[in-house]
Amino acid sequence: MAEEKEHTASSFEDQPPPYDSPDPHMEEGAVLNGRRREDEPGTNDQAVKISPDLLRMLKAAESRRASEGQDRDNTETSGTDEQVTEALKTDMQIQFSDQKKEFNKLPTKTARRSLSRSISQSSTDSFSSVGSESSEDESSPKDRIQKNSKGLSDFCIKNIKQADFGRKEIEIALQEMPALMVLRKRAGGEKPLAGAKVVGCTHITAQTAVLIETLCVLGAQCRWAACNIFSTQNAVAAALAEGGVSVFAWRGESEDDFWWCIDQCVGAKNWQPNMILDDGGDLTHWMYKKYPSVFKRIKGIVEESVTGVHRLYQLSKAGKLCVPAINVNDSVTKQKFDNLYCCKESLLDGLKRTTDIMFGGKQVVVCGYGEVGKGCCTAVKALGAIVYVTEVDPICALQACMDGFRVIKLSDVIRHVDMVITCTGNRNVVRREHLDRMKNGCIICNMGHSNSEIDLVSLQTAELRWERVRPHVDHVIWPDGRRIVLLAKGRLLNLSCSTVPSCVLSITATTQALALIELHNAPQGRYKQDVYLLPKKMDEYVAGLHLATFDGHLTELTDDQAKYLGISKQGPFKPTYYRY
Repeated sequence: MAEEKEHTASSFEDQPPPYDSPDPHMEEGAVLNGRRREDEPGTNDQAVKISPDLLRMLKAAESRRASEGQDRDNTETSGTDEQVTEALKTDMQIQFSDQKKEFNKLPTKTARRSLSRSISQSSTDSFSSVGSESSEDESSPKDRIQKNSKGLSDFCIKNIKQADFGRKEIEIALQEMPALMVLRKRAGGEKPLAGAKVVGCTHITAQTAVLIETLCVLGAQCRWAACNIFSTQNAVAAALAEGGVSVFAWRGESEDDFWWCIDQCVGAKNWQPNMILDDGGDLTHWMYKKYPSVFKRIKGIVEESVTGVHRLYQLSKAGKLCVPAINVNDSVTKQKFDNLYCCKESLLDGLKRTTDIMFGGKQVVVCGYGEVGKGCCTAVKALGAIVYVTEVDPICALQACMDGFRVIKLSDVIRHVDMVITCTGNRNVVRREHLDRMKNGCIICNMGHSNSEIDLVSLQTAELRWERVRPHVDHVIWPDGRRIVLLAKGRLLNLSCSTVPSCVLSITATTQALALIELHNAPQGRYKQDVYLLPKKMDEYVAGLHLATFDGHLTELTDDQAKYLGISKQGPFKPTYYRY
């Protein structure tokens, strides 16, 4: 998850679902960066050979120029130029004829691709292998029953045959997630989550698969759905299903599919959850509205996003939160590492894969200067972009000023900027009045949790035309020919269009696992029906588990130093109110 805190006045019950914008009618378009694709090959890499006849003509022309007068020479040169041009055309047609025949034999889908793409084929294949739906069966997984090698069929994914590849992806992620491995080793024998039935709704990637399987090692039973319709890695979902996890998710779900998958997790027969791990609050919202009796028997909720935490506080304020919840989003390890460092790296990855853009000299507006906004600004500034910031909070605005960014209103610069990045956690940050004034080719994307930050509903009008030019890249075209480039239909860019660093996600995942253990094992009465923050000691413990990855070594306080500071030698080292 990646977004900044921006509280709104809407109530929990009135919250729209995260995917409330209807998808426009997408044409299989042929426009890329303002140029129409063509079905014929472009410049060939091989040098064009010059025929002997052409060489003789060139020598004859040179001889005539040397022996005749200037007027005559000009006349002959003109005629020769025509002959040279015609010869070149003939020779090039000969050279390319066989290649053109071979090119035309390629599948139609391949032929439509733009040959001018600068993304390397290896990087494209790497991404599509874990996420793209382009090469897979287009039918809905709901229409067929699949079974894993053990004969189990309590799952719904794209293709169980991809399990072996997904397992390799998970094993790669394991190498960068040491803290979860430590948890498995230290607590696996004790099974601290024995009896826990965890229903989860998060991004389903190789990194979250490591978390899910860690929970199983610690004794939990799990059922899982995806919190984002574009972020699921189909091969990873297959590996989880093959391992016995009831997972209901595939890349490219419709809105109806999204809620259906959540319902399959919550409303399963002969299985009732007692713990919730949520990212965005959709699972909690669904259970609260559709299964109130099940919701009342939940032992605890762990929520990691601004959107979801905001909904929990709304429930608590209204006196309708009947279970304890832990707010992982506002833990130091989540704010400083997942939101800041993860977004700083993954933003650029997503933008490069989808647009091939060069950032040097580009004018970029970042809406929001919380932890995600800070990471985004730092990333694009490092590549030479001119960065503007919009903010409603004077403290964050002042931070942006002192970090060297101009704080402006979006309406003041919208005509001139090349890119707009939203990361506020709010809704309708970029409205139709802004979209109408954007320059031709302006890129717009979102680094917040849901697609509500960009007013996509206002773009579903008859006068605007949509063209799909790449996976997760749409051109919205105005009647005058001006177009904007919309990425991932306004949904979370980094997890929709790229991947995120495993090490950073290890920090958040470990925090989530410890929060679940705490809620599951807490004695009666420790936690009331409210929202809690993680203890500072737990944040420090999670950070300490990752230091070995960087060969980091802590300095130990002496007894005298600890006494002088008035703290324990083992921590916590900072008070709760300390701002890192």
